[in-house]
Amino acid sequence: MVAQNADTVMLASANFSPGWFAWIIIGGIAGWIASKIMKSDGQMGIIKNVLAGIVGGWLGGYVLRLAGVDTGTFGWILTFLTALVGACVVIGAVKLVTGRK
Repeated sequence: MVAQNADTVMLASANFSPGWFAWIIIGGIAGWIASKIMKSDGQMGIIKNVLAGIVGGWLGGYVLRLAGVDTGTFGWILTFLTALVGACVVIGAVKLVTGRK
């Protein structure tokens, strides 16, 4: 019974394709963590965190697809890591353009 449930969870995770609501949740969490990593949490609100995470996830997913990586294969983990790294890049670019530290 447990093995069957574990197989079902693994199969569902392997075929993960986030909808718009999942992207908002994943983007918000990734954007918030990225703002902590980039030390810009005091300057950003919840909306900017979500936007940085969503834009970062889109940008990171685009780059990975260009590199030939199927982002849907790895499920939630790669989706979140892609959004996190992408959000750090987006926040870094904004800081570079605006001249903020």
